[in-house]
Parts: sequence; structure tokens; C-alpha cells
Amino acid sequence: MNRRKFLRGTGIALGLPWFESICSFGAESAKTNVAPRRLAVCFTGNGVNPHHWGASMGPGGMELQQTLKPLESIKNQVLVFKGLWNPTTVMGEGGHYPKMNILSGLKVKKTTTDVEVGITMDQLVAAQTGKHTPVASIVLGTERPSYSTDSGFTSIYSAYISWSTPTTPAPKEIFPQQAFDQLFDDGSRRKRDKSILDMVMDDAKSLRTKLSQRDTQKLDEYLTSVREIEQRVALAEQISKADTAGHGWQATVKSPTMKRPGPGIPTVAEEHMRLMFDIMVLAFQMDRTRVATFMMNNDLSGMRFAGLDGVTAGIHELSHHANDEHRLSLYQKVNEYQVKLWAEALAKMQATNEGERTLLENSMVVLTSSLMDGNAHDSRQLPVVLAGSGGGTIKGGRYLDYSKDENRKMCRLHIALMDRMGVKTSHFGDAENALTEIG
Repeated sequence: MNRRKFLRGTGIALGLPWFESICSFGAESAKTNVAPRRLAVCFTGNGVNPHHWGASMGPGGMELQQTLKPLESIKNQVLVFKGLWNPTTVMGEGGHYPKMNILSGLKVKKTTTDVEVGITMDQLVAAQTGKHTPVASIVLGTERPSYSTDSGFTSIYSAYISWSTPTTPAPKEIFPQQAFDQLFDDGSRRKRDKSILDMVMDDAKSLRTKLSQRDTQKLDEYLTSVREIEQRVALAEQISKADTAGHGWQATVKSPTMKRPGPGIPTVAEEHMRLMFDIMVLAFQMDRTRVATFMMNNDLSGMRFAGLDGVTAGIHELSHHANDEHRLSLYQKVNEYQVKLWAEALAKMQATNEGERTLLENSMVVLTSSLMDGNAHDSRQLPVVLAGSGGGTIKGGRYLDYSKDENRKMCRLHIALMDRMGVKTSHFGDAENALTEIG
């Protein structure tokens, strides 16, 4: 057997995680039996509370500030950066939209029509790694684009961080059902009212006879995880259909880069994010793709977190806290909760064994925003955290301060990550060399 073994049913191809009983992770690694590297970028809009973001190095190693405390259990797999930025974001006017070049580093074109940001580093990597996977990249989000203008910019910029060409944002999937289905499509249609696992169970029973005891247990855990996500997606769709009954937004929303929205968006923002994180992790486990981006919320987002005590305002409103102590405390709750959701996904990756390393150790997962202090629209440095060791090429558990480095461009980090994903270049965006300190 090899890594390209799938559980199959009518219209279904369920990729398998790493098994010690299966000899390789794909044709390109058959000789070495080394799991592939993955790259993900997770984005939160509207900046962070700068008073509680970051880390320091103490006698016992890296000490995380309050917002990043949810990462404590895996901090040996984490790098916290200070001072990285995209210099083009301070050229010209505009509070939010000129900052939405987080993955390209090139100047955002001031326009309300012919948008241009530059091809992003994730899509360059996808063009390389997509040769080995069914899907080149998975681009996820939770919110639709809005359609307005401000200071000569279109609000479309606030809804995308991934661009497949300099002028085309990569289509972003915001519906869990459709994102989930992408992981199992084998090119034919399946009945939406039938469970994925029911359709592949015969193949799963046959596979068990060829697996070791440990791999049999792992297969059962994996299938249970798939079932859980499937059930949560179905429940979210039922709730959303009930919530949107009688409303006509599905027929009126128009977008040049997305499918027309349909029902199936969870009404609770926290559950929507958690579902999309789980789908991202599952896509990596299945080796369905090796590149992912996830916008937890758009920039300028009014997303509300109903599950957080006392938080009734939207995240963009909270980001303009004017240094009011109460509003800052609410903003802080939202910041911490989003990091908590990210940390949960990382923990699931860390718990997924892939031989010599875990899924997290074979990955590089970035968390960032286009602003540091949302209140001041400040992009002179960015909140950047990197989790995972990139297949043993990155040394975690450290705080790296570039704030006094004249060459502190964010694109230097991009070059370093691209290199580890097999894209060799000495120049990207506005940078001409990689960060070398991460290894």
C-alpha cells in the first residue's frame, strides 16, 4: 500500500492520515517515508490589543503575554515575532485597505474597480505543492465581502488575504458544508443526504485487516473525528436555514470571485471559526492539500461573539477603544478567545502522529493581522506568531525582536517559509533575503 490509498464509496474519496502500516506519504516521498510539510496562514482583522500581545525571554525560556497564554502548552513549537512589517502600508492615505497586503508585501492599488495587491506567497507555494495533492490550496473564511468605497479604495480588499494573481483574489469558501465537501469529492456527485462514513464503511472494514493494532486505533479515532465534523456541519446548516427563512439575501448578494451564498452559515461566530479550523486540520491530515489560508474574520469586521460575557459590540467597534479601560477589556476578551481557537487547532495537529514527528511539527502555521493597534490603524509593526517546526527546520520556544533591525520586512519571513515548502527564491514582494534566525 502507499499514501495514495483512499477509502472509497460512490462519489467519495476519503484520504487517510499517516499510518505506520502504510509505506509512504506519496510518490514524491516514497523513498524516504517522510511526511510532507504544510503551510497555513490564519488572519484576524482589526488588529490586537497591543498592551497584552507579545512575549519576552526569561530565565525559564519564552514567557507569553496574556493574549498568547492559550499557547502555553505548545510554546516550544511557537515563535513570537516583534517588529515585522510591510513598509508599503504607510505610503499614502487610508486606514485599513492599504494594509491588506499581508501576504504579498506590494502596494495595494488605490482603486474602486481594477483591484491589485500582488500574487501572495501562499498561492506561489500552492502552485508548487499542488502537483502532489488533489487540491492546490484551501482558502477559508467566515464572512462575505462588503461593497463600499472609502478614501478611493474598494472594500473588497478587506475580505481577502490570498491572491492567485496580482489582480484576482483566490475564491474564499465561507460555508462549512461546501468546504467540507471539497475534502471528499472524487469528481462525481454524491447524495448530500447520506453520511460520508456510511458510504466508505465497507472499504474501511477491508483496510482494518491490513493495519497494525496501533493504526487500527488511529483509523477509528480519525473516522470518529470525521463523523463529529460532519454532524456539526449538518447541525449548523439546519440552524442557519431556520434563521434565514424568509430572507432574500441569498439572491441579492453578488460577488465576482465567490459563488452566490446559500444557507449553511453557523449563527454563532465561535462555532463557525471552530468548524473551519477543524476542516483545515482535516485537510492536512488527509493530505488533500498542503496549503491553507483562513480569515477568521474580515478586516473592518463587525463580527460579534455572543458567547463571551459582556461582549455585545462588534470587533471593529471594540478595536477603536480610545484607550478606554472597559472597552479595552472587552477587546482583550475577543483577542484571547481567537487565539484560544487557534491554539485548539494547533493542539489537534500536535496530537496527530506522522511517524517521527507530529502534524504540527511537519507544518508552519502563521497567525497575524494587518494592524497592530486597531485603534490607531498602526501597521508600523505587525502581530506575528509562527507555530510548527517545518519538518524540523524551525526552532520554537523563542521570542524574536526585529524592532531595531533596519531590514525587518515581513516578506523576509515569507521567503523563509516558501523556501521550506520547496519554492526557492531570493526575492519576494519588497524583500531580497530570508529571515535566517528562525532555524
